[in-house]
Amino acid sequence: MSTEEVRDLLKDAEGRMNGAIHSLSDDLAGIRTGRASPALVEKLSVEYYGAPTPLMQLASISVPEPRSIMIKPFDAASLKDIEKAIRASNLGLNPNSDGKVIHLNLPPLDEERRRDLVKQMNHRLEEARIAVRNIRRDLHNEIRDYEKEKLITEDDLKRAEEDLQKLTDKFIEEITKHGYVKEKEIMEV
Repeated sequence: MSTEEVRDLLKDAEGRMNGAIHSLSDDLAGIRTGRASPALVEKLSVEYYGAPTPLMQLASISVPEPRSIMIKPFDAASLKDIEKAIRASNLGLNPNSDGKVIHLNLPPLDEERRRDLVKQMNHRLEEARIAVRNIRRDLHNEIRDYEKEKLITEDDLKRAEEDLQKLTDKFIEEITKHGYVKEKEIMEV
């Protein structure tokens, strides 16, 4: 066992932490702000021929105006299923259909709804922090096991622990930045 293998473990941890950040970004994109965004609905699960399917695989999604989303199904038969999924979601949007296209008009958010969305966002931020800390804990235990088995020295252990903590701090800070930006978007009137 060498410091190179410990470095590989740290690289693996960094990749897993990046995955947590990516997952958080996807989650935050689905939280409504004052502006329309295709990300708001593209991952919405639609029951299509008995199978849950993401909306982005069933329709083209565009934003013709700042507070409007247009959904054009590839298959006209899926229109009713898409409307049903939008109504069942927690987006609080009412789909308007002309038989070919669905229009979603986003009403301005009131203060109470904005605060609820910020709470939702903070919950997701905390989940991401927990995921990063769990990765740190797993790797920390692995490194300690290496030291117990005399595969690395005590100095290598200390160095690896410091590097792991720096890595964890970097990702926790990145999560906080994502939250700050998203909260600003949500609270913007």
